[in-house]
Amino acid sequence: MNNYPDYTARKITESLTIDGNLSKEIWQNARWSKRFADMVTGDPGMFNTQTAILWSDTHLYIAFKAEEPFLEAHLTERDSIIFLESDLEVFIDGGDCYYELEVNAANTVYEVFFIWKDAYTKGSRFDIPMFDVHQPDAYTFGGDYDRSGATFWKGTNPRGIRWAFTRFDMPGLETAVRLDGTLNDNCDVDKGWSLEIAIPWSSLELLANSRPLPPQPGDIWTMFLGRFQKLNAGGNEIQPHPAMVLNSHGIYDTHMPDKWSRVEFNR
Repeated sequence: MNNYPDYTARKITESLTIDGNLSKEIWQNARWSKRFADMVTGDPGMFNTQTAILWSDTHLYIAFKAEEPFLEAHLTERDSIIFLESDLEVFIDGGDCYYELEVNAANTVYEVFFIWKDAYTKGSRFDIPMFDVHQPDAYTFGGDYDRSGATFWKGTNPRGIRWAFTRFDMPGLETAVRLDGTLNDNCDVDKGWSLEIAIPWSSLELLANSRPLPPQPGDIWTMFLGRFQKLNAGGNEIQPHPAMVLNSHGIYDTHMPDKWSRVEFNR
């Protein structure tokens, strides 16, 4: 396993106003990632996508800039299935759990909190009202595109099934989008869009899994940083949607924490 970080996040002392504007000096001076790669092959992504991460004593800040010739987003209700459209995504691994955030170009947010079924035991730290498996918005989940054979019930991940809590809202989450073009008007060619995210460290206790909050310099967290692109050709939607990520997985499955990027927090 690679023990080196895939990205190093710089610490800041400022508090950021989350407005989607990445021309702010703090983002201009941030370390921007390499161009995202195809999730399966590792080839350069079809459109340029990059991310940058900053952190302070109070917040985790994540930004994306995405080249996009035809800006489109029709889902506007919170927790719509955003991955049905083009989107930008962040997952944060917490060992026995992980968090998923998806945002489209209309700044519509979709969130899910996943808990591995083998970690959800009676009396565990997850056995709390927030994660009541009897609520109508709790589901079992095996992973992406697991439809046949040995993977039908448990998916392709060796750890198996997860509980998915779709009613979860990250406390204090802020997101904002800026568009460089016209949304839902394909008569012109757009340049792209940017996304800015802020999450309070105080909201990440379950995901910290006993790690210090805020992190200590040198601490490494595992995150998925990616993009899915809706495309149509000949009147048909291309399935599955092309996926671009900071680090290639070698498989079309987002939900593989061991394939995600290692983010180091430093000064």
